[in-house]
Amino acid sequence: MRTNGHKVTEERFRLDIRKNFSIWQQQQQQQQVPAQDGGARRLGRAFKKLGLTEDEDIKVMLKGSLLWKIKSHRGQKERLYRLQEDGMTIWFESRFQRAHSKQIFSIMHIEGVREGYQSEGLRKYGSSFPEKHCFTIVFKGKRKNLDLAAQREEEAQTWVRGLNKLMAKVKAMSQREKLDHWIHDILRQADKDKDNKMCFKEIKNMLKMINIDMNDIYAHQLFKECDKSNNDRLEEHEIEEFCTRLMKRPELDDIFYHYSGEDCVLSVEELVEFLQDQGEKASLADACRIIQTYELNEKAKQQDLMMLDGFMMYLLSADGNILNQEHTRVYQDMSQPLCHYFISSSHNTYLTDNQIGGPSSTEAYIRAFMKGCRCVELDCWEGSNGEPVIYHGHTLTSKILFRDVIESIRDYAFKQSPYPVILSLENHCGLEQQATMARHMKTILGDMLLTQTLDRQVSRVLPSPEQLKGKILVKGKKLPDLRGDLENLSFLSDEEEEEEEERDGRRSLHSLQDIKPLQAKDALQVAQELSDMVVYCKAVPFLGLEHALRNPQAHEVSSFNERKARKYIKESGNAFVRYNAQQLSRIYPAGLKMNSSNFNPQEMWNAGCQLVALNFQTPGCEMDLNDGRFLQNGCCGYVLKPRFLCNGQSTFQPEAPLQGSSHRSIMLMIKVISAQQLPKLNKEKKNSIVDPFVRVEIHGIPVDCDKKNTLYKINNGFNPCWDEMLTFQLQVPELALVRFVVEDYDNTSCNDFVGQFTLPVNSMKEGYRHIHLLSKDGASLSPATLFVHVKFKRL
Repeated sequence: MRTNGHKVTEERFRLDIRKNFSIWQQQQQQQQVPAQDGGARRLGRAFKKLGLTEDEDIKVMLKGSLLWKIKSHRGQKERLYRLQEDGMTIWFESRFQRAHSKQIFSIMHIEGVREGYQSEGLRKYGSSFPEKHCFTIVFKGKRKNLDLAAQREEEAQTWVRGLNKLMAKVKAMSQREKLDHWIHDILRQADKDKDNKMCFKEIKNMLKMINIDMNDIYAHQLFKECDKSNNDRLEEHEIEEFCTRLMKRPELDDIFYHYSGEDCVLSVEELVEFLQDQGEKASLADACRIIQTYELNEKAKQQDLMMLDGFMMYLLSADGNILNQEHTRVYQDMSQPLCHYFISSSHNTYLTDNQIGGPSSTEAYIRAFMKGCRCVELDCWEGSNGEPVIYHGHTLTSKILFRDVIESIRDYAFKQSPYPVILSLENHCGLEQQATMARHMKTILGDMLLTQTLDRQVSRVLPSPEQLKGKILVKGKKLPDLRGDLENLSFLSDEEEEEEEERDGRRSLHSLQDIKPLQAKDALQVAQELSDMVVYCKAVPFLGLEHALRNPQAHEVSSFNERKARKYIKESGNAFVRYNAQQLSRIYPAGLKMNSSNFNPQEMWNAGCQLVALNFQTPGCEMDLNDGRFLQNGCCGYVLKPRFLCNGQSTFQPEAPLQGSSHRSIMLMIKVISAQQLPKLNKEKKNSIVDPFVRVEIHGIPVDCDKKNTLYKINNGFNPCWDEMLTFQLQVPELALVRFVVEDYDNTSCNDFVGQFTLPVNSMKEGYRHIHLLSKDGASLSPATLFVHVKFKRL
């Protein structure tokens, strides 16, 4: 009876939802009638810019759809989802009577849309809906997927097509267009009575929404100057004039007029002069191309002239970015041995939170791959029904099937990068389930899985990323050749478990005598089927640098926890660099970090370590450095090490520059000029406005590490101006990263993070450049930018 009653209650709830939806639509239509003209003009303008005015999918999304949000078997909720008038945000609410339940998310924050049961959530909980009714919205950063189901297949397809169109349009938008959308959205929110006019009180509220505390006298003076109709209310064209004045960039005006002279337009020759001062190798043809691309005024464009708005468009574009755009594609030599590259690597890849009780998910592997990660970890344990599982052993983390992870690897390993993926197996399974693991990898991965050397010969050097394109390599234990002598037996103990033994004082990693060779009976604990899949990445315990350098084995990989790696760097830096020049090493976080925090990867890169594995689920400075390191070379997950770390000839001293290399010292001069449209940190408090300052950090060899701050600006997150010069001397620029950080100054507690951007010094462009800020988890904060001037001086 309870089951039937539950069904009746659920059916009534659905009927109530639909009834409320119909009432809501009627109310919306009635409420929009008085402001129809202004609202329609605003709506038409937004979609005209997007080129989607007559799109049928977009029209359906604007009306709204009832979609089921799938969270669990019991957590399925039907909600109204609707595209906002700005064409950039989706609005939704769970119950129409409760206004405070309304929420929105931005199209700009969507990573992608998947159709059908293509998420872990829908595979687990979506079976009550036909697969063709289901789709998943995947967000950038750490935000969880949104799994949805429509009542009809056509409706699901409409949303999938519509979202993809909007995402494509947003991706193609210029920074200026994004800024226009942002300011129009702010205006829409500030216009409380929706009459398409704004009184001074509404203008003041808008100023606080955009993070600026403007003096009342100045604000009112600006308001009156724009109020041409003298009715104490700004109408649409007057609001646009107010915003135009607000958005003026005096620092850009000064630069423009310096080069344009009295006529206030840039000729082709004047633009070439500016570009050459920027450090560009610019010709007249290059200048003409820029004018034709970015100039907004058609008459000026026809005469090859550039006006101030076009100049701003150029500086806000990819061509005006601080990141060298040539480095956004693969530009490095990819034909060198694997050990000559830094390789983007993840530790405990399966976790989405901490390593004690956090959830495990196949989605974590997908997110890692989409960030360019090329080495992922699989902690494999005995599971029920003969199926191995992946989780953080002996903890409360949830478990996922090994098979499901391998399927996700098959589907996403090469979406972002074509270069080889390394599966780092931490194997705790018995022989039977090891054989199952091997069977799953062979069946699911097929030809992707590398099971023999490329030339069927054992080479003395590792193959290159180019040779291994599209291939998946297994890093794990390998059975020894029992026909050989015992000294050549492979060591099959788990390299990470050795750390526990080291803490107990039972084993030393400095002496070969402290590690006894495994007998043949011990070697049988690895299934032959799994052993056969280990080709170029045979996991072995480290027997000391002297032994490794005397007996180099290119196909062997040893793992070091961060403390052990630091010890080798400090005590035997030169030898450690030489070791890393000839074979792979993997560095991972210390096991006692309950919150899955990370170590500084830079000190490991300084020594040439390739597989520096971080907890990708833990945002912070360390992951910013990792993202910055692999931002270059097309985000492919492989970055060629400096030559002096590949030939092993450097003289390494932890507190001094690397000697014996071809690098040249430089002076890096960064003038922090201004910031634009910084995000409001506390949106609940209208009067809470940031007091921003900028910190520039250098991360490289120890002697190069430095950080310097600007002064803070009180109550201005909209257009603060510093115009401060920060100077750094770099001995080894090839290894250095620059991290730009904006924080909200607080004299009573810790400063609050606002945004950051990190990139290699060698990928920085000189001249006047914009920096597009990212959130703590790496998502775009558009339209938030920094404006700087960069200059290199050889020493």
